[in-house]
Formats: sequence, structure tokens, C-alpha cells
Amino acid sequence: MTSKNLDEYGRLTPMLAAIEALVKCESPSEDLDACRAVVSLASDIATRVLGTPAQIKEIEGRPVFWWGSERPKVLILAHLDTVHPIGSFTPLWSVEGDVVLGPGVFDMKAGFVQALYALKGIEGDVALVATTDEEIGSHKSKALIAELSGSADAVLVLEASLDGKVKTGRKGTAMYQISVHGKASHAGLEPEKGINATTEVAHVILALAALENPEHGTTVVPTMLRSGSTINTVPDLAVLEIDARSFSQADLQRVDDAIRKIGATIPGARIEVAGGLHRPPLQPSATADLYAIAEKVAASIGMEPLGSAEVGGASDGNFAAAAGAKVLDGLGAVGGGAHAANEWIILSSIEPRSAFLHAFIKELLA
Repeated sequence: MTSKNLDEYGRLTPMLAAIEALVKCESPSEDLDACRAVVSLASDIATRVLGTPAQIKEIEGRPVFWWGSERPKVLILAHLDTVHPIGSFTPLWSVEGDVVLGPGVFDMKAGFVQALYALKGIEGDVALVATTDEEIGSHKSKALIAELSGSADAVLVLEASLDGKVKTGRKGTAMYQISVHGKASHAGLEPEKGINATTEVAHVILALAALENPEHGTTVVPTMLRSGSTINTVPDLAVLEIDARSFSQADLQRVDDAIRKIGATIPGARIEVAGGLHRPPLQPSATADLYAIAEKVAASIGMEPLGSAEVGGASDGNFAAAAGAKVLDGLGAVGGGAHAANEWIILSSIEPRSAFLHAFIKELLA
């Protein structure tokens, strides 16, 4: 970072330094030691920003950052884990004019820092909770999120925005693993004695494509496929991973039922299905009230309208809405490249988004 950058964004320097520290503390979800380190660092930053450290809790073996009320009326949700393996993002941190790049800077370490600074001077039953397993499905933390959300008046999710827009709808998700069991044989000498798992899984993939439904944005995407052992052996096992999403819970259930009924087309082949429904959709009905308040707050502080969007990605806001909470998502960073090698945020957006969040929280507590 050049001195010019620091001079130009002088009031942002503490916020930017906090984001830089968190980004450089790489924290892929599967690395528990790394996740514990980033939560510890986040607590140190909270002490400097808010005067008191966060609690560091263990929820089913996962570290969780928790600052504020034990039973918050306004719950701010974040996560500190990322999808980037340690050492995979080069350079690890850079500032180029108004653009900041780094692993997890957009999704969603900048949003976490924006939330911390938004809490300065806030009094009332509010809490900032940041988990470390969101990127791998929130399997350990979803019960905690549901419990806290169920008693909160409002749940604000600091996931990244969509070009500055907040997120008022998200698809629900389901994940599956289909294993096709066949029988190995020599591919040249006696292929007829084998049962080809690769051929069978091709039939499965075609069946999955027929389940998609554009009316509800329902997608059923084969994502990873592993099959075969050697080039001259009829494959006896194929394993297919599937990502299914929809704005309609009923359509997700239809897909789930259909996947579980998929049968083998090749005599002797056997199909096993694991996985199932995961995050329910975040419906616009769960976000409408808070979105209306957010736009009024933005106008009251002279901010341009936020705008809103419904998106295909899921978040912990889906679990909060399923618990009956009023939710608003996408309140975090402005930028792009989530999960990509060029993940970035707009530097000049950090302070205004945090100032808006401060005003929004005060309005909700009032």
C-alpha cells in the first residue's frame, strides 16, 4: 500500500488495517487451527475497536466469535472462514487505487470489519456472531443460528452485496452424492463380463438434467465425477456429486424425491444416494419489512437507494429465515470475485456501508 493510499483514505486506515490482518490470517474452513487463529485475531481486533473482547466459543468443535448480548434482539451474522486453501492466492494482499484484493476480502472479511465498526457507540441487545463453517454448509453452527434467530427481532447478514444491492431472496440448496456400483473386467479381453459404472452414471446425469425447472430457478448440476481405476479396466465404481438449488422449497422436495427414485438401467448395476436437502430458500416475504426500513434509513443519511436482488447463492440467512426471523442479507462489502482468484472490494465503499449499518442498527433497536 502506498502512502498516497493511506493519505487519501486516512479515516479508513484503521478499518483497512483490520481487514488486511484478517485476510492475511488465511482461514480455509477445513483447517481448524487456521479457523481458531482467525477467531482469536478477530477478538483482538474487537477489543481495539469496541473496547471489549469477543467471547470465543466452541460449537461442536468449531470456533465461533461472539460479541454482545447472549439473547440479542438484533443479531448480526458473519463468517470468518474462506474457500481459499492457504497459499493459493497470490499476492496475498494488495491495494491498487480503489481496489483491494485478497482471499476472503469480499466473502466476507470486509463485511465483518464493517459490522465491528458499525457497533461503535451502539447500546442495546445486539450481538455479532461469526462462524467458521459457513463455506462448508454450516453443519455445526446452523442449530445455533436457528436458536438465536428464532428469538431475535431482526437478523442482519453481512454477506457481500451484489453490486451494492442487498439480498432479499436466496435459493435453497440440496447436495447429493450418487455412487454407482458396477463390476470390473478387462476392457480389451472381456468387457462383456463387466458392468460399466461410467456408462451407468451417464444415464444418471441425463436423468438429473430432466429435473431442472426454470419457472422456479431450479438447477440440478452434476459438479464432480470420479470413475474408473485404469485405462484398460471396465469401471466398477463411479461417484457423482450434485448441487441442486431452487427458489421453491416444494420444487427442492420434488427433486429430492426424484433423485432418491433413480434406478439402474444396466442389469447388475447398483445405485446408492447420500445427502439431501440442506438450506431452505430465503423468501422475499422474510426480508420485505427490513428492506423497507433499510431504504428509509439510507435516504435519511443521504445515501443513494440500496437496491435489492434475489440470488442463487445460499447463506446462513436462509437458516435464520427458516427459524421465523425477519432477515436482510447482503449488507457487507461492495466488490466481486467471490471464491475466485481475483476476489476484490471497493475501498471507498467500506466506510459508507459501515456508517449505514450503524444507523440501521440504531433504528432497529429504537
